Amino acid sequence: MDAVVKKLLRESGGTFAEEAGITLKDQPAALFKLLVLANLLSARISSDIALAAARELFEAGGGTARGMARLTWQERVDALGRGHYVRYDESTASRLGDMAEIVEDRYKGDLRRLAVEAGRDPEKAADLLREFPGIGPTGVDIFCREAQAIWPWLRPYVDDQVKKGAERLGLPSDAGELASQVPEKDLARLTAALVRVARDKKFADHLKAA
Repeated sequence: MDAVVKKLLRESGGTFAEEAGITLKDQPAALFKLLVLANLLSARISSDIALAAARELFEAGGGTARGMARLTWQERVDALGRGHYVRYDESTASRLGDMAEIVEDRYKGDLRRLAVEAGRDPEKAADLLREFPGIGPTGVDIFCREAQAIWPWLRPYVDDQVKKGAERLGLPSDAGELASQVPEKDLARLTAALVRVARDKKFADHLKAA
């Protein structure tokens, strides 16, 4: 493994899901939490605030589709506020409630059904994900980039932010070539780390100075 990649994984190798306290498994609760996180991270707000808001929502009982749907709008607003997600709290609270109801009604609370409906095809899965309120192209990228840790059929999922980070470090931006830099089990960690590099030029310069 390239020395820069090793240092990158060592210093910024956790996924965003891990930072939000999500233990990713191919199970309904974990997948729903990831969808919530993708929704929160899609807004023009710092990732630290989005992660904090996600943790507050899960603590309040919104860690499953049923739990999120049972929270009142005000309870969702309050949880977002505790995470300092105040700029978009009211609209986001509404979207999260609507999203939870769609997961409950269409997928019986289990996003593994989305994978089945998509025929485990990444493009079809992206189309289905975009049907959720608050999930656009950015949200799709976040969800799929993280979900590739547990859904092998998504690999390698390398979006524009990952490519930008790779280019900053002089790593290949081609999905296949980039994926070959690490074992499959580390690909989600690598892509998350490269997103951080894309957002933080100082971090990129620090890594290249090794």
